[in-house]
Amino acid sequence: MASGLEVRDLGDGPPVLMIQTGLTADELLPLALEPDLAGHRRLVLHRRGYAGSAPPHAVPSIATDAADCVGLLDELGIGRTHVLGYSYSAAVALELAVTCPDRVAGLVLVEPPPSVAEHRAAFLAVVADLRDLRRDRGVAAALDAFLAMQAPPQWWAALEAVVPDARARAGRDAATFLDADLPALLAWTFTGADAARIRCPVLHVGGDASGAWWAAVRRQVLAWFPAAGDVVIPGADHGLAVTHTAAVAAAVRRFLDESGG
Repeated sequence: MASGLEVRDLGDGPPVLMIQTGLTADELLPLALEPDLAGHRRLVLHRRGYAGSAPPHAVPSIATDAADCVGLLDELGIGRTHVLGYSYSAAVALELAVTCPDRVAGLVLVEPPPSVAEHRAAFLAVVADLRDLRRDRGVAAALDAFLAMQAPPQWWAALEAVVPDARARAGRDAATFLDADLPALLAWTFTGADAARIRCPVLHVGGDASGAWWAAVRRQVLAWFPAAGDVVIPGADHGLAVTHTAAVAAAVRRFLDESGG
């Protein structure tokens, strides 16, 4: 596309922009393919530096990711859309809803990064350690460390059932994750004043086994958006968009129906 962004454009109906999270270009593809979402036009975005999209900006940031989303919507002729962000990309979704509120009809936040809540310092210390490991020992060592923390065998099995070459793609795109996404996340801030500027309907989706960091994120999101929808999926951890896709899709579909999407 002229924007330099690659997107999987699936189905017809009211649009839902599904912003790719970090490292795995098609981590949201299993969710997009769930039957519950078949009545919507699902736009599964590959951010810059991933899959077939253009290289990252010279100074990558959450703000430039959000601006890329606007450029893509302009190119596709879409004025307003529901927006779904997961982990890293939930930061992009929040930024988009603050900077371009007229473009966001509703916001689905699947476990935003813990930098928005009380464990910010501890989370950012882990991110900084990964960045430093990449600098000192290279991409492969930092990738292995991240996957050891975040990618158990059951998660890989679920993703590879839909994206068979997911591991190879992650290896190819790891430098973008480490050199663009991690610095962008370290530099990003989001406050209660920012949240107060968001007027669209909001849904938070999380897992009850994700741990203290993401439990705190859920509490913060619900404090910022008292009218937000709140879905906690039993037995799910932070990999829920891949391991519990049907349950996540059902929650998203209910939200879309209720908020006019």
